[in-house]
Amino acid sequence: MGTTEIWKNRDIKTEKEFAILTNEISKATFGKTVGEYKEFKRLKKKNQNLRDHMTDWELILTMFGEKATTDITKERNSQRLNECKDSAEKGGNIAKRARKDLEKNLRRSVISDENYLPKKKKLK
Repeated sequence: MGTTEIWKNRDIKTEKEFAILTNEISKATFGKTVGEYKEFKRLKKKNQNLRDHMTDWELILTMFGEKATTDITKERNSQRLNECKDSAEKGGNIAKRARKDLEKNLRRSVISDENYLPKKKKLK
């Protein structure tokens, strides 16, 4: 069961609440909300999926933070927005520590403004 399915069973109902929780994981992991990350990647349309434009490491760390959040939410039996928000922050911080350790060993950031937007064709 994924993170959003777990939240649905814990009295998280509105799109705004799901966005708040998703942003908590993203802010903790990468220091950016989903909207800030989309802007960083130069995604113009609201309907563009950030995951489709992430590098492998960004996607792995996102999934790592979500999985940690899911397991913490289940283990603590987090209910409603405030408790789930606390679990989301904890899960994101676990991914952040992994990211920081990786970056230390790589000697570079894994946060990238690279994306997979199609290149515009030049007119002849």
